[in-house]
Amino acid sequence: MIFFVGGLYIIVTIEKTTSRLDKLIVLHQVEILREHLLIQIKRVQADINLKNTRYARSIDTIMTDFRDMEHTANACFGCHHSDNVIGRLSDLKNNIEYYKNALSRILTIRANAERLAREEDNAFNLGEELIIKLNNMIAFASGRLETKTRSTLEDIHDTKVLLFILVAAGPILATGLALVFIKGFTHPISELLNATKIFKSGDLDHRIKGLTNEFGELAESINDMARSLKEHMIKMQRTEQMNMCGELAIGLAHEIKNPLAAIKISMEVFSTENTLPEEDRDVLLKVIGEIKRIEALLKDLLSFARPPKPQFNLVNVNTLLDASLSLSIKSLFSPDKSDTINIIKDFDSHLPETMADPMQLKQVFLNLLLNAIDAMPEGGTLTAKTSYDSSENTIKIEIADTGRGIEKAIIDKVFQPFFTTKAKGTGLGLAITKRLIEEQKGSISVDSIQGRGTTFKIALPVYQ
Repeated sequence: MIFFVGGLYIIVTIEKTTSRLDKLIVLHQVEILREHLLIQIKRVQADINLKNTRYARSIDTIMTDFRDMEHTANACFGCHHSDNVIGRLSDLKNNIEYYKNALSRILTIRANAERLAREEDNAFNLGEELIIKLNNMIAFASGRLETKTRSTLEDIHDTKVLLFILVAAGPILATGLALVFIKGFTHPISELLNATKIFKSGDLDHRIKGLTNEFGELAESINDMARSLKEHMIKMQRTEQMNMCGELAIGLAHEIKNPLAAIKISMEVFSTENTLPEEDRDVLLKVIGEIKRIEALLKDLLSFARPPKPQFNLVNVNTLLDASLSLSIKSLFSPDKSDTINIIKDFDSHLPETMADPMQLKQVFLNLLLNAIDAMPEGGTLTAKTSYDSSENTIKIEIADTGRGIEKAIIDKVFQPFFTTKAKGTGLGLAITKRLIEEQKGSISVDSIQGRGTTFKIALPVYQ
């Protein structure tokens, strides 16, 4: 673009300068023509002065000089002039015509010597006037021509300097722009290369920022790749944890279950002895309760490590959720607490049926409902909502409470195995819930605002 504009400018400048020089040449030619006319008039005047002397020239020579003068005068009108100059040339032509007539009379009068003398004086005076007028015109035109020539030469000099600057600055400017473009190309490449090194070091939270155009699209793709890799790593870690839990659960079940059952039976037998003091019986009952708690933990471990294969049946999610809600209310609500929790059911009546495992879904719903109830020890609102997303062909389930909420620092850990905020919790409830939902090819997420409540969101694909 720079060379194109510069070349266009040079062409226009050369064309403009050539046109001005052509005009100057024409003006100089006109000036030479006027000076030639002046010479012709002076030659005719000399012929008049030499008439009747021994230096007088022949009539043919005088007529030739006269015709040359007339031809030169007519040539002055062949060029383009302004109205002012044309007026002055017309006046000059009239004077030349008078001079011509006077010369004709001089050459034709023979007998009357007195008249001939008057005509000679008249012709000579007319010639002198023509010479004076021509001298004035030549002086005036020469001054203007000199000014115009000087101005044109100065403009040509300035143009020449500008062209030299353009020729010298063009490569420098092109080099500077090339450096800018190269830097604009290498900087994104450096950013991308640096990002790959950071990703290679294991920091998948790094994001490439500040790039635009194609590099911005590439950076966004790399960011998406890093995000996907991190999610994949988290899933792999979770899978590894589940495998470890499975091995641990199987080992614990194998090594502990049978001896624990024998201990529990023995404690139950001892607790039925009539001679046993009440204090000892209470101790035994507490031991039996702890043994049952250990059995429940082992059962949760086995459920998490090796969940049973889902038995798919055509189910109505609204019916399952309503039954789970009724069961949780009957199982846990005491008469004085049932009035402090408000139950809101917002079920989509047009919810389609889908293929799923009803027992696993019930377990999921019960876990979430019991957690919601535990989060509201002083009462609140429990909301169970279902809806159908036709664009994704999924059933959406939301279970929300107005309880304590979950801290931002730990909200990403709630689905991890053995993570719990409860004093007597095992930390496997939500982990099992997520595992069961994934077995149904669904997904689960949580939103929470501390002090305002928590919402668990489940998305189940609709299968026919």
